[in-house]
This record gives sequence, structure tokens and C-alpha cells, in this order.
Amino acid sequence: MAETAELVELDRGTCLRLLAHGVVGRVVFTDAALPAAQPVNYVLDGEEILFRTAGGTKLAAVARRAVVAFQADAIDPGAHIGWSVLGIGEAYEVTDTDRLADLAARLPAPWAPGRTAHTIAIPLSKLTGRRLCLADAGTG
Repeated sequence: MAETAELVELDRGTCLRLLAHGVVGRVVFTDAALPAAQPVNYVLDGEEILFRTAGGTKLAAVARRAVVAFQADAIDPGAHIGWSVLGIGEAYEVTDTDRLADLAARLPAPWAPGRTAHTIAIPLSKLTGRRLCLADAGTG
């Protein structure tokens, strides 16, 4: 029995489960009217993506209620399988001290030192995903 690749749409619950196990994703935003993307270490909290960034960065600027996208994936290029999830939401800075205290132990440290001044949340208003998996091509 031969195997072929099959592209499968993912439901919201599956997208959230995949994001919950991820570590690195990309925030996609507009910079001077052009598309831009920055990789971030993140955590999923309920249905929000959270990450830390420094003040004065382009990512800190997205916290001004800009509509942004967040994309994460896991791909095996050799096996031609994997998944990709894309969420869209209006980013904001988390300022509630109780929530920040709760998140402190769960939020990953950014790669660059000193990049923890701001905690940014992206509520996943729209969430889509696809999985490329192996499917039987039929019987032989």
C-alpha cells in the first residue's frame, strides 16, 4: 500500500492543542505599511498567545491594539508531514499585576537578554490550521 500526502483542515480545538505544545512562533504585523514578521517564544493561555518583548521594539508597538497574526508550525521536511496554525487578533499589553504574577513562571524568557519589559497578548479571534499527513493511496 503506497502512502501519499494529504492536506487536512484543522478545527479550532486541534489548533489550540497544537499551539499549547509549541515553543516558538512568529508574530506578523505591519511596519511602515509593509508586512513584517518576528519570531517569539510564546505560551498559550486559554485562547491567547502571550510573549515578552522590550520597550521600544517593533513588537512593543503592536500592543497598541493593532490587528496582528500569529503563526506556528512543526514541519518534517524529510517526511513531508507537519502542521501549521494561523491566528489573528487585536494585540494588547497585559498590565494587570495579578495576571502578570500568574504568568511569570509560565512565560518563556525571550532569546535576547533584557527583553521582558512588556507582556503582549494576542486573543485568537480567528484561528485556522492545516496538517499535512500521510494517507493510503489505495490497496495494491
